[in-house]
Amino acid sequence: MTTIEAQHQVDFHSVLSAATRAPEIPEDADIYGWLIGSWDLDVLHYWTDVRALNLKGEAHFLRVLEGRAVLDVWIMPRRADRTPDLAKTNNTYGTTFRVWDAALQAWRVTWINPVTGNRNELVGRRVGNDVVQIGTHPNGTPIRWSFTEITDDSFLWSGESLNPDGETWKLEGQFRARRIR
Repeated sequence: MTTIEAQHQVDFHSVLSAATRAPEIPEDADIYGWLIGSWDLDVLHYWTDVRALNLKGEAHFLRVLEGRAVLDVWIMPRRADRTPDLAKTNNTYGTTFRVWDAALQAWRVTWINPVTGNRNELVGRRVGNDVVQIGTHPNGTPIRWSFTEITDDSFLWSGESLNPDGETWKLEGQFRARRIR
């Protein structure tokens, strides 16, 4: 590292992270604030039923950009179980960036998994007691990812894509999460 680089180096975490929600986001619109922290994941479904594989994952959520966004990292298998020779199947090390859009009165959500090259754009809103994100895969297939069965210490996260019949949904992913204390 050069002297100039050393002089300009900052603690990136302190520049990125935020302790609280931005004041322009209404309290009732803060639909992702409850996620802040770290979670253990039991992987139930990832393109197929994978319960027999006993796959574990982890997810970490943080408020960022002066509290105007929520950033996460989803990891499967969890870091302790990862090896250099992991195949793309059942392998996730990606991030979701959720930004409040005041004009839309909803959250713009971008998911990126560099392992597989997947990228999705969605819009997140509260629907009853759930948080539902609606969007499309890059090929135009409608998708919805939902946080359901939400408590202070757990949730069920399910992702579905709309079948070609335009009426029924196919389960793509499902994770049971428990907060890490």
